Amino acid sequence: MARPIHFVCWFGLVFGAVCGGVVGTLGAPGQTANRGIRKSAFGRTAEGQVDLYTLTNRNGIEVRITNYGGRVVSILAPDRHGKMADVVLGFDSLDDYLGSNPFFGALVGRYANRIAKARFTLDGVEYKLAQNNGPNSLHGGLKGFDKVIWAARELLKDPPTLELTYVSQDGEEGYPGKLKAKVVYALTDKNELRIDYTATTDKDTVLNLTNHSYFNLAGQGTGDILKHEIMINADRFTPVDATLIPTGELRQVQGTPLDFRRATAIGARIDADDEQLKFGKGYDHNFVINHTGRGLSLAARVTEPESGRVMEVLTTQPGVQFYTGNFLDGTVHGKGGKVYGRRSAFCLETQHFPDSPNQPKFPSAEIKPGQTYHQTTVYKFSTAE
Repeated sequence: MARPIHFVCWFGLVFGAVCGGVVGTLGAPGQTANRGIRKSAFGRTAEGQVDLYTLTNRNGIEVRITNYGGRVVSILAPDRHGKMADVVLGFDSLDDYLGSNPFFGALVGRYANRIAKARFTLDGVEYKLAQNNGPNSLHGGLKGFDKVIWAARELLKDPPTLELTYVSQDGEEGYPGKLKAKVVYALTDKNELRIDYTATTDKDTVLNLTNHSYFNLAGQGTGDILKHEIMINADRFTPVDATLIPTGELRQVQGTPLDFRRATAIGARIDADDEQLKFGKGYDHNFVINHTGRGLSLAARVTEPESGRVMEVLTTQPGVQFYTGNFLDGTVHGKGGKVYGRRSAFCLETQHFPDSPNQPKFPSAEIKPGQTYHQTTVYKFSTAE
C-alpha cells in the first residue's frame, strides 16, 4: 500500500540546482520547503536562448523542465526513508540534448510513436513523412516537437505551473495544417506532475502528443529496472509486426507475457520465448487502458521494492506505451557521467495508438478546425509501507 510523501528537501544542491522556489530559500530540517518556480539559463541553440525551469512543491518535490523540446530534465523524489534521488534519465547540459539521444524526457509530436511506411491518407490526400525508424516515421520525424524551442511562461498560480506554446506551420515534417499547441506542467502538493496538452488547427490533421521520460525509481544510472514491479491496467494490447507497427488486432493479455494486470517484476518474463518480445527485444508495446468514464483513469503503477518509491500514471488517453529501454546500450553517458545500459529505465508514454491514422478501427487521432485537442496525464509519486 502506498502512502503520500511528506518530507523536506534540505540537502542543498543537486546537479547544480537549488531545491527551492522563487521566493526565499529552504529552511532547516523539519520546516516546510518554499514552493514555486525558478528560471535559469540553460544555453543557446541556433534558434535562440534556452532556459531551465525548476518547479518545487510544498513537500519539496522538485521537477526541472527545459523549453528545448519541453523536456523533463530531472525529478527529485524521496525513498521511504526520505532519501532523495533523481528518477529520470537525462543530461546535465543542453549540448548533450542537442546531440543524438533517445528522446530523454521529451515532449513528443506531432505524432508520438510510429506511423507505418511514413505515410497516411487524410481526406483523400496522401501525406508523406520522414522515414526515421526503418521504413516508418517515429515521434514526429527528423525535427519533431522535441527539437524546437517552445515559448515559455511562468504562471502566477498555485500550484507552480509552467506553460509552453509552439506553432507548427502547415507542412512541417509533412503534416498538414497550422497547429497551435500548448502544454502546461503543474506540480501539485499531492506530489503529482500534471501535464495538460491542448491544440487547435486550421486544417484537418492528425495529432498525438506525449511525454517520453525514462524512469528508474531507484535513481538514474543505478542499474537495470528488472526488479521494479509494474501493474498495467489493461486487458488488451496492440500486437505488432517485425517493424513494431500494430497489426490492427486488439489482443487479450491473458495467457501472454504482457499480462500485468497484477503487479509483476518487469524482468519476470521479459526474455520469454514469445514473438512479440522478440520483435521489441523486450517490452515496447501499446496497452489499451481500461477506462472508467471520460476523465482520468489509472494506466499503470510501478513500485521499486528496495527504495519503496511508487509512481502511478493516470491519463485521459486511450493507450500507454510500455518500453523497457531495450535499445540503450551503455554508449550514452547521462547526468553525473552515469552510464545508461540496456534496460536501465522504463517509459510509460500515454498516447493514442501507434499508426492510428492508418488503422480505422483504432481511436481516431484526427483533429479538425473548430475542435480543440485536449489530453491530460498525471505522474503521481508516493512511497510504499
